[in-house]
Amino acid sequence: MDENEQEPLTPQDGQGQSRPSLTFTPFEPQTADAPGFDGPLAFPTQPGPAADAPQTELPGPAADDPAVDDMDRGLAQVDPLAVRPRLSSTVLCIVLGLLLLAASAGVWWLGVRTANGQNFDDEVWALLDGSLPSWLRAMVHILTASSTIIIISVALAVIGVVVAAVRRRWWLLGQLAVFAALCYGSELLKGVLPRPYLQNIGSSASNTAPSGHTILAAASAVVLVCAVPRAWRAVCAAAGSVYALLTALSLVAAKWHRPTDVVMGLLIVGGWALLMLACTRSSGMDGIGTRTASASIQIVGSVMITGGIMITLYGGYLLWQIEPGLSLRAQWTQAGACAATVMLVCGISLLVFGLVLALRQLTASPLTKLGLVGAPPAPPAK
Repeated sequence: MDENEQEPLTPQDGQGQSRPSLTFTPFEPQTADAPGFDGPLAFPTQPGPAADAPQTELPGPAADDPAVDDMDRGLAQVDPLAVRPRLSSTVLCIVLGLLLLAASAGVWWLGVRTANGQNFDDEVWALLDGSLPSWLRAMVHILTASSTIIIISVALAVIGVVVAAVRRRWWLLGQLAVFAALCYGSELLKGVLPRPYLQNIGSSASNTAPSGHTILAAASAVVLVCAVPRAWRAVCAAAGSVYALLTALSLVAAKWHRPTDVVMGLLIVGGWALLMLACTRSSGMDGIGTRTASASIQIVGSVMITGGIMITLYGGYLLWQIEPGLSLRAQWTQAGACAATVMLVCGISLLVFGLVLALRQLTASPLTKLGLVGAPPAPPAK
């Protein structure tokens, strides 16, 4: 060996060898063998030319920009829940939505196509206003003017659309537009569905099922529930349920519609709303970094769904009790018929809005790994 050449220093086993640093910073990429990592790599593990390229932010407000569609597709490979809800949530929306629409068809058949159904509707149409408690009658009479219902409903729908636009939920706006078209088309069914003459009734045969004003009121409240952020959903669902309930009772008390008409309208809106939520994805969902569980939605939704089922069953029980006397137009059925109507309308309104509230949360905010962690911190400014 030449004297000018120096042999490279090789550390001896156990001598002169320093321990490598184990310091970890949140900006270093993790590899597949890192502790606690159980998914595909989201970032490159080796520095190279791509490391110097501008990095795209994780979904947040910018996820609503069409320019990040490619990024969304990449996130879908890392975690599909970043851009669409769970399959179980979608299936649940479809199943429950179809059940509500089937229930609306069943209500129409029982109330319009049977003699006892027509007798029940006619009794309630004539006597409901006088049977209501004074405090409830005062609240119901506020909405007996058609213009009042239209103004309030349009205001709620406009607020919902503006909120969705401000939040840049473009996919949601498309969903709401289709939902509004379906509700409007359902209102036109009153000109198509027959109302056979089975009994000598006093109510008008022209204004039949389903109730257009009930559909308008309930649909506008659904638009608001689906458009607002998570923190406001429970409040809007409870208020929307009360508004739809009072509107439906006012239409019957003012002798515009029969109980069958308003109950059918509530069920139609609920059915279309759940089918609409089954199509939720991308910008129709909450931002990744904002997803979290909601105690208010869990509590209010559970109370509304449970209470709606129990009150509806009680209304059905009252109806079953008076059914033998309906064919005779017996006087003892009148109080029971009015009480059953209030229970059924109240229960179905609570059930519809409870389901919309719960399934809006399920489809809009599925918890993901990225959602729980949030977006990574921005590198320090140079």
